[in-house]
Amino acid sequence: MTTPLLEIHNVTMRFGGIVANRNVSFSVERGAVTALIGPNGAGKTTMFNCITGFYRASEGEIVLNGRDGPLDIGTLITKPVTGGSHLVTRAGIARTFQNIRLFKDMSVVENLLVAQHLVTANNLLSGVFRTPSFHRAEREAVDRAYHWLREMNLADDANRLAGELPYGRQRRLEIARAMCTGPTLICLDEPAAGLNPSETRELSEVIQRLCTEHDQSVLVIEHDMALVMRISQHIVVLDHGEVISDGTPEHVANDPAVVAAYLGVSEEEVEA
Repeated sequence: MTTPLLEIHNVTMRFGGIVANRNVSFSVERGAVTALIGPNGAGKTTMFNCITGFYRASEGEIVLNGRDGPLDIGTLITKPVTGGSHLVTRAGIARTFQNIRLFKDMSVVENLLVAQHLVTANNLLSGVFRTPSFHRAEREAVDRAYHWLREMNLADDANRLAGELPYGRQRRLEIARAMCTGPTLICLDEPAAGLNPSETRELSEVIQRLCTEHDQSVLVIEHDMALVMRISQHIVVLDHGEVISDGTPEHVANDPAVVAAYLGVSEEEVEA
């Protein structure tokens, strides 16, 4: 039994007198897709924000890659969120957003190169003097960018402006950009939002390939239940900020508490 990549232990997030998450605990397995679902207002995005560093949780512990040395909330938060409003990556976690946040006036490949610069640029002198190590890093960044463009079927769009791409391709470009940072965990915030059925199918294939071909760990928030059931090995369900179900897609789909939460009725009514 391998150690989970990410462990959430009794995390509570308060905003004044409002409790957005209460004693939330779950784990994200390595090389698998874990989906975080629930009705609107269930606390999913708040939990994402705690994991990716936008919020500091009021209580609890977040442990990343515990086998290699735990990083609790206090440790993680000291690592800066990088990339402003366009790209978030810290402590091996990369994130995409429900509202697409590309550099739309830059080319597709430039979006991927900028992502790598934000994460790896740490030696000003090597850039100023154009040292051999700087040129080597540049070549590696270009190779990595084109690798992920090919993986996302975007290589033909490399020199187009990102803002000119169809919506579904912009979604895949966001994922490619996040993957260029070399994350141990990628967090996808409603990646299917605004996609048509064909684009959603392409997206599901992309996410599945990340796990099966690249051993990537994925945590996803998504309202498209057909997509969630198709791509996920593990599903965590939140309602009113608390975990009400945690298990395989089959377990969650047949859990009366989940059905009740989505239908807005009591568990007794579901079982009646």
